[in-house]
Amino acid sequence: MTLDLTAELTDARILAVIRGTDTAGAIAAGTALLEEGVRLVEVALTTPDALRAVEALRGVAPAGSLVGAGTVLTAADVADVAAAGAQFVVTPAVVESIPEAARRGIPVAAGAFTPTEAYTAMRMGASAIKLFPVSVGGPAYLRAVRDPFPDIPFVAVGGVGLADVPGYLKAGAIAVGVGGPLVGDAASGGDLDALRTRARTYLAAVRAPAAS
Repeated sequence: MTLDLTAELTDARILAVIRGTDTAGAIAAGTALLEEGVRLVEVALTTPDALRAVEALRGVAPAGSLVGAGTVLTAADVADVAAAGAQFVVTPAVVESIPEAARRGIPVAAGAFTPTEAYTAMRMGASAIKLFPVSVGGPAYLRAVRDPFPDIPFVAVGGVGLADVPGYLKAGAIAVGVGGPLVGDAASGGDLDALRTRARTYLAAVRAPAAS
């Protein structure tokens, strides 16, 4: 049964992006996020030994949680992350990994910034569009891009601070993707207690009635 990534994102409302400088730190950060109830966690391939981190997090992920790989650019990357057990892939742009992942039945949140890129990525087989970097235009830009494409599921990613969450969800994002503002230095061996506190705060923000 193929994973319905759009439905999962719509339900969870938040995707955590782990991009660190330390493998053990990335695993610890991902584990903490999953334990706090963040159901979708992405490990960027720019993280040292990211494939091992994906494997480790798959091993500890609670039922109903999903572990994916980000910054997946090439067909070879798709093969690598599939072997590591990634349940979905995320790209930063419209790249060759999108049709390759779709061919393998792995759902893709494809990075795009313009309407043309968003449309092209969906035609290539993307399940959802990661509007990135969304902070350049803010919620108003997201709303403008959505207007001609009401059926494209957009995830707002790139500089989404806690205070920004309600605006993006009200503008029509099915979810927000958050890296630095949520993970902080935890994926590089930093403070896990602070990460847990931020995770609970972000979860409360995406679940708040005002964000619906």
